[in-house]
Amino acid sequence: MVIITEGEDNKKPHPKPSPKPKPTSSSKPSPPSKPPQNVPNPFAFWFYFTITVSIITIFFISFSSLSRQDPKSWFLSLPTSLRQHYSKGRTIKVQTHPDQSPFEVFTAEKGVTKSEKVIIVHGLGLSSFGFRKMIEALGERGVHVVAFDLPGNGFSDKSTVEIEENPGGFFGRLRFVVSEIQEKGLFWAFDEIVATGQVPFEEIEARAMKRKVLKPIELGPGEIGKVLGQVIETMGLAPVHLVLHDSALGMVSNWVLENVKSVRSVTLIDTGSKSVGALPLWALEVPLVRELVLGVSYAHALLIRMSCSRGVGGADLDAHRVLLKGRDGTKAIVGMGKKLNHSFDIAEWGGSDGLKGVPMQLLWSGSWSKEWSEEGQRVANALPKATFVAHSGGRWPQEDAADEVAGHIANFVTSLPATVRKVLEEPIPERVQKLLEEAEQSGHHGHVHGHGDHSHNVHGAGAGYPDLYGLGHGHGW
Repeated sequence: MVIITEGEDNKKPHPKPSPKPKPTSSSKPSPPSKPPQNVPNPFAFWFYFTITVSIITIFFISFSSLSRQDPKSWFLSLPTSLRQHYSKGRTIKVQTHPDQSPFEVFTAEKGVTKSEKVIIVHGLGLSSFGFRKMIEALGERGVHVVAFDLPGNGFSDKSTVEIEENPGGFFGRLRFVVSEIQEKGLFWAFDEIVATGQVPFEEIEARAMKRKVLKPIELGPGEIGKVLGQVIETMGLAPVHLVLHDSALGMVSNWVLENVKSVRSVTLIDTGSKSVGALPLWALEVPLVRELVLGVSYAHALLIRMSCSRGVGGADLDAHRVLLKGRDGTKAIVGMGKKLNHSFDIAEWGGSDGLKGVPMQLLWSGSWSKEWSEEGQRVANALPKATFVAHSGGRWPQEDAADEVAGHIANFVTSLPATVRKVLEEPIPERVQKLLEEAEQSGHHGHVHGHGDHSHNVHGAGAGYPDLYGLGHGHGW
């Protein structure tokens, strides 16, 4: 038997494991490492938000300018109440500068012409349509009342066409192309090629050199005073009882001081001490807010009920919105609002020497708000000679308290001594005189067949006035 044994050389000692170091109180196991994460940049959100809002704004502005209705289509799309109101009125022409074309101003009237004459001047953003109930109520009380739409408001002209030289360049050509599309349509040049067989290069080049620019009518207080004076003169209202609502006092205050002899009395309806209107004009200036207010009936109704009147019906509110939106009226209204005299001092105005003998009445909302009632007391203190009367309507009382306000105005006007007017024989215009002479020569005495005139009987100087001065029912578009 063979026994095999290991030698000492073949024996290898096994290494002893080294003792693990005891953890000390200062050393803690490190947490497992996490993969790196991307930290969101807070400026990225605002960058994309700004870009998105800018694109939406440009889209709304471009869409509204390219989709502008022509005046006839706009008029035919109006609610029935607006078309009925227009059919009861007439337009007259006024001119604020000798080198400018005249404007067409819409007027509405009611009552016996030989009675006391009242003219209503509305605030910015309003029109004679909002006063139609008050006009009816005053007419039924034996007062001859006239209300007119300021240029830029209601049915009066809101813009004027001016010819300017094209500035050239890329943006100038772009504006020219857009204006051509608006005026003649997208395929005008193609239609000309089909009709004539050639491209109208000469006409396009001539039109590109000078372009027609549609500018909003932005009148200042001095120009609005001229409009008021011409309306009074054209309609033979002087001396007249002035009814000034909202911001109207700030627009015609200087005219009143300069034409005291033409003013029989003054009635102020919810006119603040600074003559700032109830309608917030910033809502018609900021692009996105403007499109929301004018495009969504609920947004417009909410704005009016929060700022102006809580008693306006839904149909009337929508008609008011349509008048604001149509024919770029908001641009004219905002521009006129910026030209108002915001440093106007009603106490200084009321204490002028020229107004010492002018009877004055102040109608004020007693239920709108506590702050507005306090403003009414400040205005009453600034006009100590004015009769203060509170009404139950809002800041636009012609909408929700028309009969009440009309009663206060009629009582105030009729309580004054009757107005004595001098009757002046007005010369017959040359054109009318020529028509009368031709009628006499042809043997048709007292009958003149004027173009477009449905009433053929002519009596003295009244002949031809509607066509001569624009006092007709023509739309004037």
